[in-house]
Amino acid sequence: MEDKLVLLDLWASPFAMRVRIALAEKGIKYESKEEDLSEKGPLLLEMNPVHKKVPVLIHNGKPICESLIIVEYIDEVWHDKSTALFPSDPYQRSQARFWADFVEKKVFDIGRKVFAVKGEDHEAVKHEFIEVLKTMEGELGDKHFFGGERIGFVDVVLVPITSWFYTFETFVNFSIEAECPKLIAWSKRCLEKESVVNSLPHPEKIYGYALEVKKKLGSA
Repeated sequence: MEDKLVLLDLWASPFAMRVRIALAEKGIKYESKEEDLSEKGPLLLEMNPVHKKVPVLIHNGKPICESLIIVEYIDEVWHDKSTALFPSDPYQRSQARFWADFVEKKVFDIGRKVFAVKGEDHEAVKHEFIEVLKTMEGELGDKHFFGGERIGFVDVVLVPITSWFYTFETFVNFSIEAECPKLIAWSKRCLEKESVVNSLPHPEKIYGYALEVKKKLGSA
């Protein structure tokens, strides 16, 4: 029996982008259902009643929630398709999970602050964001990807936020490339992959979306 896969999606969500990249890396076909988070649909509320958030991957009627868990699930279930996103060595797997957790708790959390910041707080938040990106740049080192010679779990987890970099830079007036050139070079290598470039929206489209969100929140 063929697997039935439905992704409850939001085009601008970096969390949903992770899942789209992982599915593309594995060459898996699925149905994408775009959600409107201002008016959450009944399927989303049924499949993710706890958090009521995207992404949700519905595999043969069963929901898997939270992007890090979904990406790991995809890698485990379709382990025979394409190259594994996780390394085979248990220690290296633990390190991949550590850095994914750092991305989740630091990079994305501070990214949210950059998006929402006002007035004189710009400089402090900008500095904080650059510092966490430099930490990731240090972990990347001279490797082609965080996964080594090919894209891996940490790359899939981190690269979606790069589609928001133009928005962050415009909102608080700074250049990420000037501060973290190795990280930007890495993001450009990622964008050479079809799985990434087809899963990430154009940065200017994200910027337009971000302006609309700010207007709705009354902080534009």
